[in-house]
Amino acid sequence: MSMGHPNRRRPALHLNTARRLCTLTLSICCGVASAQGLRLSQVLEVARGADAQFAAARAAADASREKRFQAIAGLRPTVTMTHSTRFNRDGSTAYAGTQGYDGGSTALVLSQPLFRLANQLTLEQAELQVRQGELQLALAEQDLLLRVAKAYFDVLQGQDELTVARAQQDALQQQLAQARRTFEVGTVPITDLNEAQSRHDIAVAQVITAGNELESRKRVLERSLGRRAPALARLKDGIAVEVLGDSEVRALVDGAALAALPTQLGQTAVALAELEIRKRDAGHTPTLDLVASLGVNRNINYGINGGTNTRQGAVGFEFTFPVYQGGAVNSRVREAQADRRRADEELLQAQRQALLDAQQAQLGVESGAALTRALQQAVASSESLLRSVQRGQQVGIRTRVDVLNAEQQLYVTRRDLAGARYRTLVASLQLKAAAGALSTSDLLLLDALLTD
Repeated sequence: MSMGHPNRRRPALHLNTARRLCTLTLSICCGVASAQGLRLSQVLEVARGADAQFAAARAAADASREKRFQAIAGLRPTVTMTHSTRFNRDGSTAYAGTQGYDGGSTALVLSQPLFRLANQLTLEQAELQVRQGELQLALAEQDLLLRVAKAYFDVLQGQDELTVARAQQDALQQQLAQARRTFEVGTVPITDLNEAQSRHDIAVAQVITAGNELESRKRVLERSLGRRAPALARLKDGIAVEVLGDSEVRALVDGAALAALPTQLGQTAVALAELEIRKRDAGHTPTLDLVASLGVNRNINYGINGGTNTRQGAVGFEFTFPVYQGGAVNSRVREAQADRRRADEELLQAQRQALLDAQQAQLGVESGAALTRALQQAVASSESLLRSVQRGQQVGIRTRVDVLNAEQQLYVTRRDLAGARYRTLVASLQLKAAAGALSTSDLLLLDALLTD
């Protein structure tokens, strides 16, 4: 007996369909990227169809859904058919010739469980296993969102760092050229020329390092996309990155210990362990089945006696009571009880870890926002300082080294500001993930902070 369901064909279509959609989406996106960069939500949609880790999680969820149908089968009737054939020859000299004894039997047996406590508990466990699979899929999706967002902002940060490094190299190139000209006419000492040359050489090395780091970050993003990283939309200049209010931050932290997905998985594991104790203890309970059978026995004697052909049918109840099994049932119960205690401790650990993750993400959000505001002011101050030092050099009260130091400070501050902005946004997503509240809509909201 078989029953179909709508999920039967889905696993066979997942991989090829996802790859075709990913290829089509990426081709469209790459075509658009020549005019404008992809936003975070667009990159996420490409990653959904191409990321191998997330695809594996979807397949695991499909597999877990089958647990329900397997458990239901334990409560349904089973039908078995057996057939046997025998060929016998007797060459005894007591008879005038060789005697043949052929025979066979065919039986059809139907068994319907009427009372099997262990099977009923298995169905309850299967429902929890399906929920466990769905939670693991949700956790994998949450991980995908975080990985894609972090990789996206890492690439943007790498681009900003490369831009800053190139701007610093260009400025130092001009300073070096000016130092050479003034040294040649004898207005500056050799030490100023050496200082400018040293700063310029360091800037060249920093451009190379920043370029290599950017390429490395692109490779991380490409791992989820399965293709070369397209052009990305950049973060708007001067826009506020505090996407979570203070009250929302506190609410997420307060609810993280209970709402986090690992905590929900731990709660499901505890419920499964409790059912397993009852299931093991059900080894002491009797079982009752309805059994019906229909059989045919054939015996053919090629001698003088002929043969027989017998048909028989039976319907009845089969009652089994396990009296003693060598203590195995009690041992299995104790094993399940120990597993339950382990699940309790793992749940407690998951709750504590969720709270710790939320608190650390909260610190990242708050410190990142404060650091961003401070660095924004520092950039403005560094720009003013550079202008002042440059004017001081023109009137002879500041040296070329002072200008180089002021330029170095400005570029470092700009680089640190870019990093602080991206880290703040990622910390906001990590906080929502720690509280089990991260969703695709959160990445859509971040699209408003991006520009082509």
